[in-house]
Amino acid sequence: MDMKGMKQGRWVVEKPPLRGEKGYEEQGVFINDKKEGQWQQFTLDGDLLSIENYRWGNKNGRSIYYTAFGQPLREESWKAVNPDNPYDTIDIFGLDDPNRVIRKEVIKLDGHTLRHGIWKFFDPDLGTIVKTEQYRHDKLVVAGLAEDELAPIDIKGSNTKTAVSDTTGKKTVAKPQAVLDYEKKNAGKKKIKVRDGRTGY
Repeated sequence: MDMKGMKQGRWVVEKPPLRGEKGYEEQGVFINDKKEGQWQQFTLDGDLLSIENYRWGNKNGRSIYYTAFGQPLREESWKAVNPDNPYDTIDIFGLDDPNRVIRKEVIKLDGHTLRHGIWKFFDPDLGTIVKTEQYRHDKLVVAGLAEDELAPIDIKGSNTKTAVSDTTGKKTVAKPQAVLDYEKKNAGKKKIKVRDGRTGY
């Protein structure tokens, strides 16, 4: 502890069992009374429970949680918000070309730590990935898809279910089945009520 009563340096903190919850022990570094860098949690018997990374006292980067038998249970990705400057610059992509950045925008980050990146959930017995989620600034972007399925969908693509290539060599992806069903159901109708995002009259 320093002269102001703030924790500094390496610490080992023991949390005893309480109200049916098992106790644990954690170790890591404090800077100005806030967790910084890598922290590890262990059971009171010494088995590793988790490895977490901190910045400004908040989770930042990758955190991994384990079962009592050492198998990975969950892998999380976090982004800590600097309390002195809670703003970030993000890229805004074009609708016609999702790889082209059309502008940058400054946003205020709410909260102290945000889910940001890919989260993985493991089968506790086999250790295989059963589910993935991708977050951007605490908003769920993709849930349960493999990485090769994250390509943007081209709504001008053909009606076939497989991907095709046009004359320019660009790879296009077929329309989703829900879109095909909707087009088939409303084919030949003159006026269809569709929400297109416009406001006013």
